[in-house]
Amino acid sequence: MDPVVALCKRRGFVFPASEIYGGIANTYDYGHYGVLLKRNVVDAWWRAMLEERDDVVALDSAIIQHPRTWEASGHLAGFTDPLIDCRTCKRRFRADHLAESACGTRPSKRAGEDPACELTEAREFNLMFETSIGPVKDAGSTVFLRPETAQGIFLNFKNVLQFARRKPPFGIAQVGKSFRNEITPGNFIFRTLEFEQMEMEFFVPPAEAGEWYEHWMRERFDWYTRYGIRPGKLRLRPHEPDELSHYSSATADVEYEFPIGWSELEGIANRGDFDLTQHANASGEKLEYFDQQTKERYVPHVIEPAAGVGRSVLAFLCDAYEEETLEQGETRTVLRLHPALAPVKVAVLPLVKKDGQPEVAREIVAALRGRMSVEYDEGGSIGKRYRRQDEIGTPYGVTVDHQTLEDRTVTVRDRDSLAQERLPIDGLAEVLDARLRADWTSPKCARAS
Repeated sequence: MDPVVALCKRRGFVFPASEIYGGIANTYDYGHYGVLLKRNVVDAWWRAMLEERDDVVALDSAIIQHPRTWEASGHLAGFTDPLIDCRTCKRRFRADHLAESACGTRPSKRAGEDPACELTEAREFNLMFETSIGPVKDAGSTVFLRPETAQGIFLNFKNVLQFARRKPPFGIAQVGKSFRNEITPGNFIFRTLEFEQMEMEFFVPPAEAGEWYEHWMRERFDWYTRYGIRPGKLRLRPHEPDELSHYSSATADVEYEFPIGWSELEGIANRGDFDLTQHANASGEKLEYFDQQTKERYVPHVIEPAAGVGRSVLAFLCDAYEEETLEQGETRTVLRLHPALAPVKVAVLPLVKKDGQPEVAREIVAALRGRMSVEYDEGGSIGKRYRRQDEIGTPYGVTVDHQTLEDRTVTVRDRDSLAQERLPIDGLAEVLDARLRADWTSPKCARAS
């Protein structure tokens, strides 16, 4: 993981939050390229949920919901981790992860193995962040930052059913921040205190729940491979009976083989009618569907694909990262990101900062801007600029040189193959646009096969 983390900081993708004050555990800021990459990942998810389907609608619910929401959902009573403190190193460990946790004073040993370790008994620790509303903190002002985006969808089921004119099967999709008071190290942005979720609740007739569960497992697994992750680095792992949440009849995780090992990217769960039933009972509102044709009234069952934006970004970065030795013995670091996800699609580079080359380069930038994300770069040697663009994953470089001033052609360099060709400036935007939209497979897939 270290080379990926170093590149993220060096190129302004991700860096520790509050770094000038020494940072804060499990909290990170996204820089310019990280924001663009994250936005592209979210856009790709929305495209798969909304633009390519007609059975899913969008929602953006509040982060702070009525506190009874978390009583009904079970989070207030059951959203806890068993914690153990070490009085020697002052570190805190999850009791169920103790066997995999390194000792705070002797990392070569596991927590509790060193004779100096002094571990406490396990105690329950609620993962929700608590805050208060109003000018005075009292018993009636306590609220919580949402630990997941799903509950806001369930609370709005009745509203969406009315205005969206949908009937089951249909989904409600949402992207938004969630907050969990994590107490274990997060392996960079894999586990953080605040994180974005891409979550969809798909409401179905009870008899169709199994069929739609299978459908969404396939859909979500294929989404990651569609955007460039190598299939050999992904797996779909069904939960064992003792792993299942109390509300789930079936859950499977899309897992990616990170440098830290196989870990969850996204969960697909058959939640049954648990959530709608709980909120109906707690609120007194009927959260059900009446089928006008069959005259049947029922509480829909729910299939939930829930993905983390940060984890998805990390998986795309890890899978795209490569250190490549070139023919002349030079090593280049390159992010082989899918063109749709790349923060910058095209870099325009004048060979020198004189002789009218910057002016022509700016003209090309103006022609490309609005059709694709483009960056103008004139700082340093052309080789260093190519390497900089390789490290942020830019698929194409356009170089303006002396010949450009004679015949208005430019050199177009391909990030993956390093092939270069001369193309006229006229029509360049259309050519690049077509290439960026074309089907793309990571060169790492071909080598693996």
